[in-house]
Amino acid sequence: MDINKNILIVLSFIGLWTSSIVPEIYEEFLGFFLIISFGILHGSNDILILKNINQKEESSSFIKVLTTYIVTIMTSIVIFYFIPIIGLILFILFSAYHFGEQHWEHKIKSKTIFPSYIYYVIYGLFILQLLFIFNTKQVSNIIASISNYKVSSNVLYISFYINAFALFIHSLIFVYQKKISNKVILSDTLLLLVFGIIFKVSTLIWGFAIYFILWHSIPSLVEQVNFIYGKTNKKNLVNYTKKAFPYWLISIIGLAIVYFIFKDEKLLYAILFSFIAAVTFPHAFVITKLFKHKKNTIK
Repeated sequence: MDINKNILIVLSFIGLWTSSIVPEIYEEFLGFFLIISFGILHGSNDILILKNINQKEESSSFIKVLTTYIVTIMTSIVIFYFIPIIGLILFILFSAYHFGEQHWEHKIKSKTIFPSYIYYVIYGLFILQLLFIFNTKQVSNIIASISNYKVSSNVLYISFYINAFALFIHSLIFVYQKKISNKVILSDTLLLLVFGIIFKVSTLIWGFAIYFILWHSIPSLVEQVNFIYGKTNKKNLVNYTKKAFPYWLISIIGLAIVYFIFKDEKLLYAILFSFIAAVTFPHAFVITKLFKHKKNTIK
């Protein structure tokens, strides 16, 4: 089952229309709900994916892989709690890489991995920065509440322009080297314009939710179901959800406990972001391992 881009665009604009008729407070509540439901769900089967990779490759012991996964989680929590500004930077870079990889992994024709990795980061960072520049005040306040560093709107704009130039140059190089087709680059340029319209009109949370759920989580979930069960259909989606549910429930309960303990504390954002980062860091590692395994299998 493939995800039709036209359907996703229509759903995106339905989400945009929703933001015009729903009060902002409910829009943000709905955005948070979608992020912690579909968003966390799509990363809840990492252990199952690692098991499948380990069995198919007959490589290092699963205990070793699982230990690495858990150590990654614990390390991210420690960094985010004690050095929040470093944790925040790493969180943004890892998220950018993860978004870029999911979007471009099947589209770039490259035998060398390293340039593609750079492109993943640049593209994913562009998506996040595009969202940031339309919500500079809120983004600055969130960064300040997490790290005690006040980032001005000018810094957000300048970093956006620098990265946009880097994306433009890197895209031209890949097109020239025939690693990306002209048709694909044109299609994705138009898609970036769609994202810009959505981010401009929506709130920070709702704009992110539209992108994160429709353009990242659902395609990623389909990718995972195809890998685990061989194809995506109703039965396999149900099986995937059943397997993921215990991990998803534990995550939601943990998040709820953290919220009710720290909701009146200055560290609330730091705690919440460290929780999300703790999921993002190892999940990005698992998906990269999944894509690498699939490439090696094809070879």
